[in-house]
Amino acid sequence: MRRKIYSDLQEWKKNSSKKPLLLQGARQVGKTYIISQFGKNEYTHFIYLNFEQDKTLKTFFEGSLNPISIIENISLYLGHKIESKDSLIFFDEIQEVPNAITSLKYFYEQNPEFHIIAAGSLLGVSVGKEHSFPVGKVNFLSMFPLSFSEFLAAAGEVSLHNLINEGFLRKLAEPIHEKLNNLFKRYLYLGGMPEVLAHYFEHKDIEAARNIQDELLKSYERDFSKYTDKNQAIKTSDVWNSIPYQLSKESKKFTYSDVRKKARAAHYAQTIEWLKSAGLIYVVYNVNTPKIPISGYADRSKFKIYLFDTGLMGALLKLPSSIIVTPDKLFEDYNGAFIENYTAIEFNANNINELFYWTSKSDAEVDFVIQDKDRIIPIEIKSGTSLNTKSIRSYANKYSPKSIIRSSPRNYEQRDNFYNLPLYWISRVLEL
Repeated sequence: MRRKIYSDLQEWKKNSSKKPLLLQGARQVGKTYIISQFGKNEYTHFIYLNFEQDKTLKTFFEGSLNPISIIENISLYLGHKIESKDSLIFFDEIQEVPNAITSLKYFYEQNPEFHIIAAGSLLGVSVGKEHSFPVGKVNFLSMFPLSFSEFLAAAGEVSLHNLINEGFLRKLAEPIHEKLNNLFKRYLYLGGMPEVLAHYFEHKDIEAARNIQDELLKSYERDFSKYTDKNQAIKTSDVWNSIPYQLSKESKKFTYSDVRKKARAAHYAQTIEWLKSAGLIYVVYNVNTPKIPISGYADRSKFKIYLFDTGLMGALLKLPSSIIVTPDKLFEDYNGAFIENYTAIEFNANNINELFYWTSKSDAEVDFVIQDKDRIIPIEIKSGTSLNTKSIRSYANKYSPKSIIRSSPRNYEQRDNFYNLPLYWISRVLEL
C-alpha cells in the first residue's frame, strides 16, 4: 500500500547527520511491512532481525554493547558478513530486548556509518526505568493507520488521492464532492488498519473485514495482560471499552465514573497514560482561555479521548454493515462522535498532535482549537449540513481569530475569514 511515511524514510536516508531511527506506532499499523519494503527497494542489502520471533538475538546484547562486537556476532549467527555500505539493519519488535534500544546510543556515537531502523509496539510502556533510553541519540518517526488520503490510494482512486494531498483548496464540482463524501463514509466504517483494507479491497467481503477488526481488538486486549499486571489489565480494558460510550454523550468529556461507579482520577490516570503511550488513543484537553502557548492554558483534568482508528471504534460498538448502505445513520448517531474521532486521527497523522477543545461558561464549545506558530485556530466539526455556527461565533466574538473554520459534509466555501472545509480536506486546515 502507498504510505506517506515512505517519503519520510527516504528523507531520513539522505540526511547526512541522521541517527538510528526509532519507528513507533500501535500494533498492526504496518511498521514491519513499510520498513521491509523500504529496505529492499532503497538498499542493496537488507538485514531483518525480529527480537520477538528469535529469542537468541537477545544474547548479542548482553554484556558489552560495542557496536562492532554486536555486528560481528550477528554476522556469525546469520552466516554472512554485514557491511555498513548500502545496507539497512532492521531491529523489529525491539521492545523485547531493552538493551538493544540502549545500544542505539553507541551505534550513533561510535559507528554512525551503519543505517539502523528499529521498530516496536508499546515502546513507551514496555521499557522500564532501569534501562537506559538513548535520549538525543535517535531520530523518531510515528506511524498510524492509513489516513483518508492513503485510503483513497489503496482503493485505486489515485487522482482523488492527489487532489486531497496537492490540489488547490476550492469548491469542487458536485459529482466529485459527492464521490469523495461517499468514499469518506466508507472509510469511517472500514478505518485504516492495513490488514482490514487489504482484505476488503481484494475480496469486497465486509463481513470478513469486520472479523479482522474483531481479531485486532482481541489482540489489543491480550496486550493489556501481557504488558501489565492483572489488576492494571482490568483497568485498561475497562477504560478502553468505555471510550465509545464516553463519545456518545453530548459533551463527550471523559468521566471516570462512566468507567466504574465512584471511580476517581487516581484509579485510572496511569491507565490512560498507558493507552496513550501505546498509540491506541488520542487525548484532547480542555482550554477556556485560548492564548499562546495554548498548552500552558490547558486544563489537564478535563479531556476527551478518541480511538486511533474509526473502524475499530465501529467494531467496539458492533455497528452493522448496513451502515455503509445507509451512511447518513453514521452521521446522526453518537452525536458526531465518529466525525470528531476521524478529525483527531487525521490531525495526528499529519503531525498536528497538540489538540485542545474550548468551552465557555455559557456552554458554548468549539471541538478543536490548535496552535500554528503565532495563531490559534478554532475548528468546529459538523456531522451534518446544518449551517448553525453558534458556538464558533461565540468564540469569535470573544477572541477575534484571524480565521474561523467549520468542517462538515458541505462543499468548500469561504466568506471573509470564515471557511467551510469539507471533512475529507481537514488534514490541510493549516493552509487556510
